[in-house]
Amino acid sequence: GWLFWRAMAWGRRSGGSKRQVILFILCVCVCQSGAETLRYSLPEEMERDSFVADIAKDLGVPLSQLAARKARVVSEGNEQLFRLNQNTGVLTAKESLDREEICPQSDTCTLVFKIFFENPLQLIRGEVEVSDVNDNSPVFPEKEMVLEILETASPGSRFPLESAQDKDVGINGLQNYSLGPNPHFSLAVGTAKDGVKDLELVLQRQLDREEQGELNLLLTATDGGSPPRSGTAQVRIVVLDANDNIPVFDREVYEVRLAENNPLEQLVVRVAAADPDEGSNGEVHYTFAQTSEQSRQLFQLNPTTGEIRVVGNLDFEEAKSHKMVVKATDGAGLSAHCKVQVEVLDVNDNAPEIALTSLSASIPEDAPPRTVVALFSVRDRDSGDNGRTECSIDGDLPFSLTPTFDNYYELRTNAALDRERTVEYNITITATDWGTKRLSSRETIFVQISDVNDNPPEFTQEVYTMSVTENNSPMLRIGRMKATDADAGKNARVNYALVRPEGKEKPEVSINAENGDVYILRPLDYEKVRTFEVTVRAADGGSPPLSAQAVLRVVVRDENDNAPVLLHPAPDSSAAGELVPRWAPSGYLVAKVVAVDADAGQNAWLSYELAKATEPGLFRVGLHSGEVRTARAVTERDAARQRLIVLVRDRGQPSRSATATLAVALVDGFSEAHLRVSEVAPAAEPDGPLTLYLIASLVCVSALFLATAVAAVVARVRRARRSEAETLPKFPTTATESNAGSLPRSYVYDVCFAAGTVNSEFRFLRPLFPCFPAGLPPGPGEQRSSVCS
Repeated sequence: GWLFWRAMAWGRRSGGSKRQVILFILCVCVCQSGAETLRYSLPEEMERDSFVADIAKDLGVPLSQLAARKARVVSEGNEQLFRLNQNTGVLTAKESLDREEICPQSDTCTLVFKIFFENPLQLIRGEVEVSDVNDNSPVFPEKEMVLEILETASPGSRFPLESAQDKDVGINGLQNYSLGPNPHFSLAVGTAKDGVKDLELVLQRQLDREEQGELNLLLTATDGGSPPRSGTAQVRIVVLDANDNIPVFDREVYEVRLAENNPLEQLVVRVAAADPDEGSNGEVHYTFAQTSEQSRQLFQLNPTTGEIRVVGNLDFEEAKSHKMVVKATDGAGLSAHCKVQVEVLDVNDNAPEIALTSLSASIPEDAPPRTVVALFSVRDRDSGDNGRTECSIDGDLPFSLTPTFDNYYELRTNAALDRERTVEYNITITATDWGTKRLSSRETIFVQISDVNDNPPEFTQEVYTMSVTENNSPMLRIGRMKATDADAGKNARVNYALVRPEGKEKPEVSINAENGDVYILRPLDYEKVRTFEVTVRAADGGSPPLSAQAVLRVVVRDENDNAPVLLHPAPDSSAAGELVPRWAPSGYLVAKVVAVDADAGQNAWLSYELAKATEPGLFRVGLHSGEVRTARAVTERDAARQRLIVLVRDRGQPSRSATATLAVALVDGFSEAHLRVSEVAPAAEPDGPLTLYLIASLVCVSALFLATAVAAVVARVRRARRSEAETLPKFPTTATESNAGSLPRSYVYDVCFAAGTVNSEFRFLRPLFPCFPAGLPPGPGEQRSSVCS
């Protein structure tokens, strides 16, 4: 105990690791366990819960440590005879102890127990000697013994008597015999080699049957207790008529060695006594005398032949030898005695017994190798090599056995454990003795591996792609992300959360922390956001928690929620005017309707058709190009003013549309018109009103062009600073490419759209107008230009 506390104090002062302190303490405890033996004495027949010893005081262990280290007492064998109070440290007897019942054939009765400590492991051996109390009186096998003695028996003849039995030992055992006063007999008491007192009746004076045919003597057996106890028996002497020969055995002692597994009816020995008399006086009969009841149940004597045979199961572990006295009596009642001593030889008929002392119900999977799982002992009741044992573990398991002392073994781990591979172990321990025919027994120990949070969650995919149609309803579920954890319990309970980078806007999605369901928080617009990614973290419930991440990619599907938008002619302007010469052939390009659709796919595929015209058969519109051309050659009969309505429609479901209105003026020809105007009207003055109008128009157009250019430059600079990932093109490329074409030769526009950006560049070229003679006003839809070529 002093070494234990010194070791604990050294561990705290030195700051060493907990493992080093425990190993040192374990070594000290094991050494002490092998060297120390607590010895106590207790009288038998004490009351229940009688005081045996103050274990805490004798070991020098504080009372607080008894409960903290789970101290308990373990008795050898199946029956626990003692109890240890952890609060007081007192060892008491659980029941009243009867020495004669516990140790029936032993002069000394020593009970072995062990004090077992946990945390750290320690075993201390103890012995309690149960001292004898004079609680049993001598008892004769029979209350009345009958002896038939010939009247011719000479003085000095000896006649054996049944000895008394006393279950007590030592001074409390049988000490002396006494015989009641009588004129014919005295008592002779001797001690045999085995310490048993032999009792014989000695004839002092010759008998006379005619004078007294029967005598009654009182035989008393006394022990040495204080006060002494005694037992009595009546000895009845029957005086027989003269018979001058008694039976004589060929040997006084028969010694036999017999294996304990001998079969029933096996011949043990044949005793023989001869009587030279004739007739009934020479007929000898054999009976057991001075033989214990146990021997009478195991052996049978043939009264005629003297054969002794086995009739019960011999057990070396219960009795190593048996002593019997055989009495040979002739027909006249004369008798003689011999002794039969049977030595029982041990055979290997007892398998080892495994007794589990301590067991850890479960151990963590991160337990280091050499961790003690269980402590057990092995006992074999046989002797010699038949009682020597060895233990082994069945199968290839990460456990090993370490012998300690007194046939105790420790079950330890010898490799790292993994609960995810094996949740529990059924460890079968086999104990085998060293006998010629080896016997074994098995004990199965169930060990459960408890979980440690050593596995992070794992997503089933690295990238989850989910889609949603734009203009969705809020809190729409679009899918589920799934992560699994190989651990158990709270270590396998997975929670999901979004990883929000710093500086980022509030995400468009949310995730259910329990099941990983993904929801869209608000309606999305395909034209603003086509796809986005967020990072999702899955963390388990361990301490500390482990986590894993996966990418969630959300793809927005387009919905036909945008109608086509007209670029030319502008929808908010007055009807566009186009000039077509009268000599225009079939297929002459009159104008080009340009429209775009902010949707994608077939929602942005545009088709053009002529919805209404002044002359339905004069013009046609390209289905995909939007080009307005003459369907036939223009004739003089056609009206000079034509009005066309072009319908632009996408292919969405349902489709959306827009209309463009064109005003077309048919003229006889640019040069012919110019000549007629020149002949009719004089040349306009340079400072005339027409020139002023033209100059003002040119200034307005130039100013508009400059303003548009400046606005385009400013917009490009501002948008270049934004993240390209957050901006999407305002109009899909496919729509603009499919609508590419050319305007009439009188109006030429360059329309450029850069893919992946909302910046668009428009370059307006100067329109070409026919020259009109001075003073001739232009027709409807015609414009005058001061520059003619």
